[in-house]
Amino acid sequence: MSRRKTLTRKKKIALVAGALVLAGGTAVVLTGTSQASVACDGLTTALANNERFIADQRANPDAQSQARIANREAVIAQIRLQQAASGCGGDTGAAAPAAPGTQPAPTQAQPAPPAQPAEPAPPAGGGDGAGGSGDVVCAGSTVTLSGEAGAPAASSNQFPLGTRLKVTNLDNAKSTTVEVTSTSGSCVLLNDAAFEQVREPGKFLIRKARIERVG
Repeated sequence: MSRRKTLTRKKKIALVAGALVLAGGTAVVLTGTSQASVACDGLTTALANNERFIADQRANPDAQSQARIANREAVIAQIRLQQAASGCGGDTGAAAPAAPGTQPAPTQAQPAPPAQPAEPAPPAGGGDGAGGSGDVVCAGSTVTLSGEAGAPAASSNQFPLGTRLKVTNLDNAKSTTVEVTSTSGSCVLLNDAAFEQVREPGKFLIRKARIERVG
């Protein structure tokens, strides 16, 4: 009788111990599941916060918005990697839509359009100012005066009578436009009146001249 009771007690102890082990294992599984759920909830919250931040920056941009958005997009990419590693289900990677009426901030600054070259300023006028810019002729030629009197005019050995030439003294930016009225041995000679319109005081030769045919 005593031995039968002893065996019965051992069986009871074994059964109780097995029940405790099973209960402990169940608790571990439940705890692990609970922790994973908390981690996924935290990642989802962090993702939503970053998406809202980006949407706000796009709706109210300032000089630093582009850099902030790029930084938060990198954070979102990292959160998605953590969600995948943690086995978090659901499509939590959708970006928050931009506020109505706004355009997403560009990921790169657009290059500014090239500056247009400034138009060169016309030389200061001197003389009649008639005639516009034309074909440059007799490059490198000097200009002197013919000594002829009369209204401003020019003589030339290269251009027929009636040709209009614009002569600019590059040393003082003065210019005059005159008509060829006679022939000479140079590309262009100015009579006294025309030369006075472009000369420098005390000088009888224009060493740096620009000669243009304008008609």
